[in-house]
This record gives sequence, C-alpha cells and structure tokens, in this order.
Amino acid sequence: MEFKKNKLLQALLMAALATGLAACGSDGDDGKDGVAGADGDKGDPGTDGEDLTAADHTTATYGTELTFVGVSAPATDADKRAIFASSAIVGEGTFGGSFNLLARSGTDYNGVTFGQLINETGTVLQSNDGSINVTNSNEHTSLLPIGDKLFSVSQMESTPGAMFLMELNQDDDTGALSVKSMKQIDQSGVNGGWVHCAASVTPWTTHLASEEYEPNARNPDSGQRSMLSYYEDEASWNPYFYGWNIEIEVSEDASTDLTKHYAMGRLAFELAYVMPDSKTTYMTDDGTNVGLYMFVADTAGDLTAGTLYAAKWTQTSADNGGTADISWIDLGHASDDDVKPYVVGTDTQEQLTFTDLFDSEDVTDGACATDGFTYVDTASGGAECLKVIEGMETQASRMETRRYAAIKGASIEFKKEEGVTFDPTRSKLYVGMSSVGSGMSDSSGDIQLAESNDCGIVYQLDVAADTDIGSDYVANSMYSLVEGVPVSESEQVTGFADNNSCHIDGIANPDNVTYMSGYDKLIIGEDTGSGHQNDVIWSYEFDDESLTRIQTTPYGAETTSPYWYPNINGWAYLMSVIQHPYGESDRDMDTGAGEDMAYTGYVGPFPGIAE
Repeated sequence: MEFKKNKLLQALLMAALATGLAACGSDGDDGKDGVAGADGDKGDPGTDGEDLTAADHTTATYGTELTFVGVSAPATDADKRAIFASSAIVGEGTFGGSFNLLARSGTDYNGVTFGQLINETGTVLQSNDGSINVTNSNEHTSLLPIGDKLFSVSQMESTPGAMFLMELNQDDDTGALSVKSMKQIDQSGVNGGWVHCAASVTPWTTHLASEEYEPNARNPDSGQRSMLSYYEDEASWNPYFYGWNIEIEVSEDASTDLTKHYAMGRLAFELAYVMPDSKTTYMTDDGTNVGLYMFVADTAGDLTAGTLYAAKWTQTSADNGGTADISWIDLGHASDDDVKPYVVGTDTQEQLTFTDLFDSEDVTDGACATDGFTYVDTASGGAECLKVIEGMETQASRMETRRYAAIKGASIEFKKEEGVTFDPTRSKLYVGMSSVGSGMSDSSGDIQLAESNDCGIVYQLDVAADTDIGSDYVANSMYSLVEGVPVSESEQVTGFADNNSCHIDGIANPDNVTYMSGYDKLIIGEDTGSGHQNDVIWSYEFDDESLTRIQTTPYGAETTSPYWYPNINGWAYLMSVIQHPYGESDRDMDTGAGEDMAYTGYVGPFPGIAE
C-alpha cells in the first residue's frame, strides 16, 4: 500500500483499509521461507542457489533494477516471534529472502562472549548472580574492507559502552559472510564508551561511532547509570568524558586506533554522517528539544579540526510536518587538541566543570531577570538562564554544544532526531524524526507546526554549494518526504492491526535511514513501541512514493542501523541489527528460552554495484 504526504489521499487510504489488509493476507505466509526465528537459524544463504563467479555477480550482469518482493505484517503469534526478510529480483536473478546471522549476544566466539561488558582494565563484568554481564543492546555493525581482509566493528548501546572487532569470511561464490574471529575493542584510551547508538563508515573506511544521551554535567550524579562499574576508582567519573564521536581505524593486522573527536562537539549523538567531500559531516541529536548540526573539517579525511554549525529553521509552512529554509549558525572553529585538555585534564590544566563554563540564574516567569543571561529550554537541562563565562566560548561550544547553540540562536526544538543519509542522485539529505511534537508543535520558537505526529516523519533537505561556509554539501531547506499515519483504537482491524497505533502499512517512528546507491531506494528502519507491535524495515520508492515491507522483527525488538554497502568484493549488503527482542514491549511473551538474545546480521547479499 502506498503512502504520500497528501492528507486527503491518506484519508482515502484509511477508508480502504479493510480491502487493503485482505490483499496483504493475515496468515503471514508471504516471505515465510525467510524466517530466522528465535533460534537464529540462517535459512536461505541469500541467493537463488546459482553458483556465481566473481566476474558475473555484479550489476554489470544483472542490471540496476531491483524489486523487493516484500513480506506481510506478522499476524500470528508464531510470526511475531520470527524474523521475515524480503527477497529481491534483480534482472533474472532472485536474491536475499532471509535474515543472515553473523552473531548473537551471549554467544561465545573464540573465547569472547559477544555483548560482554568490561571495565577499564579489561576485566569482564559480572551480573548479580555471578554470570557474565551481557548486553542485548546490539547496535551498528560496519563492514570494513582493509587490505585483503574484511572486518566489522560492532558496537553496543550500553553503559559501559562495548565494541567488538570481527574478522569475517566472505564466500567468493555466494557472497555469504561468517565470523572468522572476534575480539573486544579496548576503549580505555578514550576514557571508555557510553551508549554507542548508530554509526557510519567514513569515505576513508573508518568506523565513526556515536555516544548518545550525554550525561547532564550540571547535575553529574543524575546520569551515571551503570557507568561507575567501568572504573577501578569511582572518583574517576566525569560526565564530560561522554557524548562525543569516536573514530575507529582498523589495520590489516586487526589492531585498532580510537580517537574521540572533541572538535565535533558533544551531543546526544544518534549518528554522524560524512559527505562525499570527506569534510562535511551532518550530526543528529536524539531527544526532546535538540538541534541539527554540521561540521566542516579543515582537511578532507581528517576530523580533528574544523568549524561547527547549528541549524536555524525559518518556517515557510506549518502543514504536513512543516517546510522551512535552513541557515547555519557558526559555533566557531576548534581542534581536538584545543578541547581535550579541558575534558580529560593535564598536568597544567584541570578538568572543567559546568560552572567553569556558564553562570546561571533561576528562570522567573519563563524568562531571565538579569541582562546578559539567555533563556534556553533544551534536552541538556530543561529551562535555564545561562551566560557563557568570558573566555570560555570555545570550550562551551564543544563541551556543551546544545546549550551553546541555543544561546547563539539556533533552533533547538527538534524532537527524536535520528538517522541521516545522503542521496547523491537528487542531492538530498534524509533525516528520520521518530516523533514530531513538543517544541516542534507548540506556539513558541522557530518551529510551530500545525499538528504533532506521534508516528514520525522522514524529512528531506536540499543540499547545494555554499561558498561562505566552504562546502558543496550545505542543506538549505527542509520538508517532509514520508509521514507515519496515526490510527485510533477504533480504526484498527481486529485480529490483525491490534497493538498498532500507527497504520500497519505505513512507517512508525522512523529511526535510522540509508540510501541504496545504485538501486535508488531509501531504506527506513523503525524504533517503535506501540506504533507497530513488530518493528519493520521499509524500502521507499521515489517514483511512486510507495513503501515495501522488507524485514520484520520479533516482539519487543528494535531495528537498529540498517546500512547499505554497495560493493564489497562484488557483493552488496544491507546490514541489519535486531536489538533487545522482548525488551521494549511484550516482555510477557518471552518464554525464557533465549529469545531475548539480540541478532547482528544482514539481508542479502545482492549483486554489487558495478564500478
């Protein structure tokens, strides 16, 4: 079923719901051969069984017309426990049709338990019952061809944050991937990791990780969560250690080099995405009352120094998610070395605290009583009256980026800003906004939408050259591409769409997005609780604005970080991670037989995009 922005069309589609669902079927048979199920069996290895040579399995042979067959929304209890993945027709070949497992949390790979948490000395942490402390918050998993080897960095959305390096086998004939070896990545050199959410791969083939939901340094005891277990001495805790981008460079000998990029600012990073110029990076900020940011590096392929910008929304329409001109507020230039001493401390420089950066006063009747103070309302700390201490502008711009951007006049009103990707065919960015409301739909500030949308919107941003900023990839407008459609309880179809507050054939709380270059499709992954009982990955067709359901997940799971790799040794992959099954909802459906272990894997492989 097709979804467009036009509200009248959506109303007509809603009226046709019963017949549309009948066409989908309620028995979940479509795609059933792609079930991985709770035990993680692979199913079909990814092609129609033909033996293909490296010379003939790319789009040079098959062409670039890819059609996903699609799968039905899970309807039965058995289907809601399984994983379905769509097959795809490319030319005369059929590919995919299953979710292919690389690793599951809690499983031992050459002596390393995937998902285990460690402290700063490398000691594996234990749960209260003495077992290994394993997280089911599997997140982004990259593919990194380095020399003659293929590696993957897999990160965990946990505290302490965890990362694993896998060396992968790739079958020459089928493209199938498997784990050859695994080790845990030591993050002690960057003061440990924190809530590693989405990630990206840079044009120079490094893994760019995020740290989400940075702790509030104004009230540092409030954000410790389980992070204190990372330290040998709990007094080492410093909230400014976390909320940064981390670049992981992998060498062919499987060694890793980690760098926290203090020049890029400190936020609740969902994702940092480097554009084709290897200089311009867009950074999304997750939460309520957050901003959109752009970093322009001084040198291509080097994120250690550059100028940071925050978006300003100038609204031109309040309808259908809003339309706006986007301008960029300069937050100043800095290098990692300019900021790092104030974060980690040195022999000559003590670590800074919040009160070293800002003076503050109480908010009085929604305003600040004293000249020089600015009223801000951000995800960092709610409503506050702040003034940057003279001489601390650079430090404040990086260590408290969201608060500083609000003081400078940026639009810190976005809600649940998630993944971002770039479409070079149309010169557009796409940003998933999981939920649209709060500061975006109130009657104050820059963003004043006509209505909220709890099912979320994927926005598109036009990109062009800007000589003043010095980048060919500067977004200048923002408007919706595809919107989720809320449905009331009375509009749900009994026995099929129960427990879905968003239309079953539309998006629900879009999270990460990725553009399938070569095949020209936008992939949209969901992170939804009540929106859809079973989270979905969608393929969006630009020509007719339709959606095809290409993967479903078990009860209570989230689809994290779908990411497209157009050519890895002649094969293409859609990476896919299924986070915390039975963990976000439907906990009562967990039988305790191991269904809650998270899945890290991929859909495909598909013919690689011919170079």
